[in-house]
Amino acid sequence: MPTFTTPDGTELAYHVRGEGEPLLCVPGGPMRASAYLGDLGGLSARRRMILLDLRGTGDSGVPADPATYRCDRQVADVEALRDHLGLDRVDLLAHSAGGDLALLYAARHPQRVRTLTLVTARARALGVDFAEEHRREAAALRTAEPWFEAAYDAYERIWAGSDADADWDAITPFFYGRWDAAARAHAAADVEQTNAEAAEVYASSGAFSPAAARAVMETLDAPVLLLTGELDSGPLPRVAADIAELFPRAELTVLPGSGHHPWLDDPQGFTRTVTAFLEAGAVQQLPSPVRPR
Repeated sequence: MPTFTTPDGTELAYHVRGEGEPLLCVPGGPMRASAYLGDLGGLSARRRMILLDLRGTGDSGVPADPATYRCDRQVADVEALRDHLGLDRVDLLAHSAGGDLALLYAARHPQRVRTLTLVTARARALGVDFAEEHRREAAALRTAEPWFEAAYDAYERIWAGSDADADWDAITPFFYGRWDAAARAHAAADVEQTNAEAAEVYASSGAFSPAAARAVMETLDAPVLLLTGELDSGPLPRVAADIAELFPRAELTVLPGSGHHPWLDDPQGFTRTVTAFLEAGAVQQLPSPVRPR
């Protein structure tokens, strides 16, 4: 298992799957170990996936200062990994809450980003968040599901202030296009893979400066893909379309029947979409050189 050392001395791990041009993958959660990404629906057959375990998660070390779990302070970790890999520019993919970290990285190091793939990603870094009405709008698409009534009742309790684990567990089916055995197994691993303490710090006060980040995104030269699921609430497809408008070179793909983890719901559609986007980006720019190590 390869590791590298960050500027503050924390040793972080990453996992390599597949062959080909490197694709640096940032997990969500927030602060969930990268194992849940798997091979992203078979994407490892097309790219060499570099899956980062964020500090305090998976096989990575725990930092001396818990304040460094804050999203903006982890930008230096992504940059340290890029340098460790010997890449001049990176193809960067981020899922869910990892979208905020990827966006902050692009804002701070725009010249280092060759392409940016945002998979059902948050954009609090740009001042866009997901509200209760978004959850309700997406939930209304699932009324025919056998689990809907119990899950929606739990949503109502959460919106009323409940933080009971049972209620949060009950709403999990909303995040998958199909609540089948694969989805249940994937969801069951969440608790053991997530650093709850770090998750509380990740988006804490001071993490985001949306106006400054938007100003950089307005001139970002890298192509951006926003990939969302038809059934997802974070973001809704129409909200993802609004996010796409913040970039000069963005495209939006909505995968029918997919939820928050589209590589599970539609692996072929997911890999086809991401691969086509990355290949188009490679045609437009020279490949990132890799220094031998």
